[in-house]
Amino acid sequence: MKNESISAIPEPLFDLPFEGSERARELIARIQDFLGGELAALARTHGIDHEHGAERALLQQVWQRSHELGFYGITLPAAMGGLELSLLDHVLIKEAIYASGSPFAPHVFGELSGPPRVGALARHATPYQLQQFIAPVAQAEKAICFALTEAEAGSDAGAVQTRAVRDGDDFVLHGRKRFISGSPFADYAVLMASTASDPAQREVTAFFVDLKAPGVRVECGYKTMAGQSHTGDIVLESCRVPAANMIGAPGRGLALALGRITVNRLLHCPAMLGLAQLALRDARDYARGRRQFGRAIGEFQAIQHMLADMATELSAARALMLNTARHIDAGSQARAEAAMAKLFCSETAFRIADRAVQIHGGEGIVQGRRVEFLFRMLRMYRVLTGTSEIQRNTIAQELLAPRG
Repeated sequence: MKNESISAIPEPLFDLPFEGSERARELIARIQDFLGGELAALARTHGIDHEHGAERALLQQVWQRSHELGFYGITLPAAMGGLELSLLDHVLIKEAIYASGSPFAPHVFGELSGPPRVGALARHATPYQLQQFIAPVAQAEKAICFALTEAEAGSDAGAVQTRAVRDGDDFVLHGRKRFISGSPFADYAVLMASTASDPAQREVTAFFVDLKAPGVRVECGYKTMAGQSHTGDIVLESCRVPAANMIGAPGRGLALALGRITVNRLLHCPAMLGLAQLALRDARDYARGRRQFGRAIGEFQAIQHMLADMATELSAARALMLNTARHIDAGSQARAEAAMAKLFCSETAFRIADRAVQIHGGEGIVQGRRVEFLFRMLRMYRVLTGTSEIQRNTIAQELLAPRG
């Protein structure tokens, strides 16, 4: 990343008390050493940055090393080696990872391809599925993606057109999944398909699908606006999947997919706010060093006010995120609050990135500048994992629902 180091872990923007547990504080310190040491050296050696992603073999090294250090599976259930972190601790650790600026940030926990994709499925999986699919992913031996989205099934998640037809001991799958994160380097997919005999009916069922099996291929000839090829399509043409790979009961796939939607919405917030911290820090540092009319531009009130607004909005978004985590830890459903957090954090983070570009001026629109990448990445979060409009729908529904 041009003129921006990925080896030094940044200091906090403000001197605030740590709000998590002592265990979370210790984990953050250890993970930051990993990010700023081994992973920074690996990125330099292989030319990896936010614009140039790593190949599967290198990612495998990162996953396995993270697993050796005890980070990779900490979000799993305790029975699978996880730490049973509170949601507050999880949010704080993830925020620190993304605020590091490391291009390997999504891979420390295996968010695109590892344990977070399968942990919630453990209680629905058969012993065969645990051994064949979940354990290898938890051990950083295999990678997995989550395949729900299609061209006609995005916000309307139940409208999947991929079909799974029973044929003896197998299901035969036909269809195309679209915009599947992690699919270019995945071995397996947790894939949603309709098992209804009538195409007009909605009966979405979940399957473990081997992406190396005959009749299935991953097409990744496009990039998102973030630049890297972490996303692809999964094409199924008469792909035979053993009935033993069906997860849970027929028709329960959508419930599995959406069962942790409240927590998952919240868990996108620390990534957004960690990246927004980077944007604010880069804008502040640029304002200190860039000189115009004989002085640093940070001395001009217009720049100061932009920085002040960025810091204030970041603090407000962070407070909403942490408060929602506390509510969920205390047993609240917090459906509206999680949607509010995802809505407000994504919109706020993008505004911060937008101002960071403005403060950088011409430098801010040059590809290779981190703020230019952050602008693109944070724009995507307003669409990913439920658009801002879907979050507003959820909030309004919860607000208008009768009580008692």
